[in-house]
Amino acid sequence: MAEANTGAGSMEEPESSWCLIESDPGVFTELIRGFGCTGAQVEEIWTLEVDAFRHLEPIHGLIFLFKWVQDDKPAGRVVHDRSDIFFARQMIQNACATQALLSLLLNIRHPDIDLGHTLNSFKHFCQELDPVSRGICLSNEEKIRTVHNSFARPELFELDTPDAPSEDDDDDVYHFVSYMPIKGRLFELDGMHEGPIELADIGQDQNWLQVVRPFIEARMQRYSVGEIHFNLMALVSDRQRYYERQIQLLVHQPSPLSHTERQAEIAKLRTFVTLEQEKKRRYRQENQRRRHNYLPFIVEVLKQLGETGQLMPIYEKAKKQAKEQANQEQACNSPKNEANQEP
Repeated sequence: MAEANTGAGSMEEPESSWCLIESDPGVFTELIRGFGCTGAQVEEIWTLEVDAFRHLEPIHGLIFLFKWVQDDKPAGRVVHDRSDIFFARQMIQNACATQALLSLLLNIRHPDIDLGHTLNSFKHFCQELDPVSRGICLSNEEKIRTVHNSFARPELFELDTPDAPSEDDDDDVYHFVSYMPIKGRLFELDGMHEGPIELADIGQDQNWLQVVRPFIEARMQRYSVGEIHFNLMALVSDRQRYYERQIQLLVHQPSPLSHTERQAEIAKLRTFVTLEQEKKRRYRQENQRRRHNYLPFIVEVLKQLGETGQLMPIYEKAKKQAKEQANQEQACNSPKNEANQEP
């Protein structure tokens, strides 16, 4: 699923524009790596039940994709007096995926995560700027934009009109926002607003995921029944590193577990490490496929089929099969003939 085409301000020139980004944990995890940040990854969340998150802790923030509507009212108070929160306005179309991710990364203070040179330098440069100026700097940050645009979908044809769809178009548009706890309070970070949105206090004994749940559910309920175009992802510490650290602790430090129990736990953790390695391999493979331009190959195949007279027979066969399938579905969905009904 792609992000919203909802940037503020005018569209940049084509060479400096930002592409749409798919809402996928593999894509966001590679964005993190591309920015030079280590120790973090993104996982998809399928439920808002807090117990379902236990295996991913620590969870540093959530990224939520939803259908964007104009004049979306904030669910809490927009704050302007929090200099300790890094917040940037969205000043360019299609940038909300990267902005949602950076809103989390640039506000995290955790030993697991190293921002790296690019993000540390950007944060330091923009630290004293206002949100609009930060947004302008982000729009023109070449390294970040290049990583973002590495997921641009290949285009077969160049259009004469570079204007992006607006909110007046019939197509649905989607938007990414972030949620995270900062110093005992829950914030929504959305570049379409003027500042961070303070949603609630987080009690000492509360899991912040319990606090954020009703806000996400409330946003979902604003839409019509049957609307399922939502996606929720969590920014977490690198799971492979986490499991490897747990193994090292069991190997080198005293443990209340017996030798047999300890070996069983180590074996389980090594299985988790292998699964994480396989996941990273799969992400790399999927992202390579996303970047590969298959269009010239498809065009050439269609051209060769046309020249050898095979294209139209394939088309007619497919057309016939589609019609038969439609007739079968119609027959299955229509009421039974009264004469065939049981008394």
